[in-house]
Amino acid sequence: MEIKTGEICCFLGTSGSGKSTLLNMMAGLEKPTRGIIKINEKNVEKMNEKQLAKFRQKHIGFVFQSYNLLAALTALENVSMPLTFRGMKKKQREKISAEILDAVGLKKYITHKPNQMSGGQQQRVGIARAFVSKPPIIFADEPTGNLDSKTTKEVMNLMLEIAKENNQTIIIVTHDRSIAEYADKVVYILDGNIEKIEEK
Repeated sequence: MEIKTGEICCFLGTSGSGKSTLLNMMAGLEKPTRGIIKINEKNVEKMNEKQLAKFRQKHIGFVFQSYNLLAALTALENVSMPLTFRGMKKKQREKISAEILDAVGLKKYITHKPNQMSGGQQQRVGIARAFVSKPPIIFADEPTGNLDSKTTKEVMNLMLEIAKENNQTIIIVTHDRSIAEYADKVVYILDGNIEKIEEK
């Protein structure tokens, strides 16, 4: 199976079908027992932990269902974390992080901590953090699983808008068919196998 640059690809399947495991293997968080995973001509499954950490830092952003924000940090600090790992100076990373928080509609919330924000706002912080360093690939694991339908639409449109602007590839894992409608390609997963692939 191949996913092209700039494509929005959705892995659709019920709970336990193997879609999150597949996503973890693509991101190098789990090793496949067989097969090859290539990203930018590099074999992900052959990298060691140090190489994987560097590779993820440079090429991959993550959006999680449970937001995975650090409770002690403000929205600005959470978003600027990937830039900290890149060794960027504080003033510059705060400027870039503030700009993307503004872009996701959270200008007034930059000093708020996660417990001071709604689920939708926390997920916007999560999106800002995933996109802040402009990685070529975004992995989103059930990104709207904890959100109501109105917020789900807002979050999906936001992710797609930023990705299209920067020609980023988004790989979404979901059990929600309405999310699949946003994708260019839908891969149906059943019991660890690809059942069918639909291209729009």
